[in-house]
Amino acid sequence: MRKPAAQQLQDYLAGQGLKSTHQRDEILAVFVSAGRHLSVEELYELMKKEHPRIGYATVYRTMKLFAQAGLAEELRFDDGFTRYEYKASDGHHDHLICTRCGRIIEFENDRIEELQESVAKKNRFLAQSHKLEIYGLCGDCRGKRAKKE
Repeated sequence: MRKPAAQQLQDYLAGQGLKSTHQRDEILAVFVSAGRHLSVEELYELMKKEHPRIGYATVYRTMKLFAQAGLAEELRFDDGFTRYEYKASDGHHDHLICTRCGRIIEFENDRIEELQESVAKKNRFLAQSHKLEIYGLCGDCRGKRAKKE
């Protein structure tokens, strides 16, 4: 079972000889509780609501640190923005990305995974990792589009 995020951070910092700070703890709490993929800009805006004196550079550097610690994964989608995803587990999932509003929907599908493994095996290819990103319109944006037409 995976340790709680705060404990993972403490262990990583201690192992690297880095100090634990209140700001890092607060950023982690907001990041984890957001429950969605966040850009540094989005996380910074969330942080400013409770901590108006926090700096953008602090949030940026802290997210880089979280990625190094294995708490966050940097994801770069075709829209050019880097977003961070909380690594709550080591499980694999894929993404549906709305090209209009930027919403990201995570999904898991065993059949897709089996097909990918089959294709790799058929081609005598040893896959080490993969990512599947499907771009289109989410249900909300499709609904808005239908109303306009």
